[in-house]
Amino acid sequence: MGALSITGIKPGSTSLKLTAGKITKTVPITVLSRNLLAYGPAEGNGLTATVNTDGSLHVTGTATGQWRGLSWTFPCPVQGTVILRSPTFIAGLTASVKFLDAKGHQLGGQFVSGNSVMAIPAGTVSLRFEILSSEATPTAKDGDLRVQLESGDTAHEWMRPDNTSLRGGV
Repeated sequence: MGALSITGIKPGSTSLKLTAGKITKTVPITVLSRNLLAYGPAEGNGLTATVNTDGSLHVTGTATGQWRGLSWTFPCPVQGTVILRSPTFIAGLTASVKFLDAKGHQLGGQFVSGNSVMAIPAGTVSLRFEILSSEATPTAKDGDLRVQLESGDTAHEWMRPDNTSLRGGV
């Protein structure tokens, strides 16, 4: 039995027309974003994040301390190898992903953006995406941030995540 792999360029709903001999079938399909992150508006630890119309995050404020900031927790959508990168960044802020087990405990180390490749640890059920101040004395921020987590070990052009309405916090 063969396999069919479809890669969409633009997320959304469409259909696929399949023909075998005299039989034709139209199958509805949903094209998902290659960006596996989920985030949305958030406020805490001196920082505020809003979602721009293109799906990027706009971050403002001054963090209350080093390694303080915002986070979003969501179910882990894949297993295997993933790559995390940030094609646009804000100096003094670090984007990272942590892998959590069913009890919310961290598995392995944290995964920091910068074209990093990592295998998702066994037992991972959810991910925590964080934007934290890396400055010993945090300074005011006001900028746009694009971060992408995707399956595999090859980075592609940034794409808005499917979920940009997940409430975040501290």
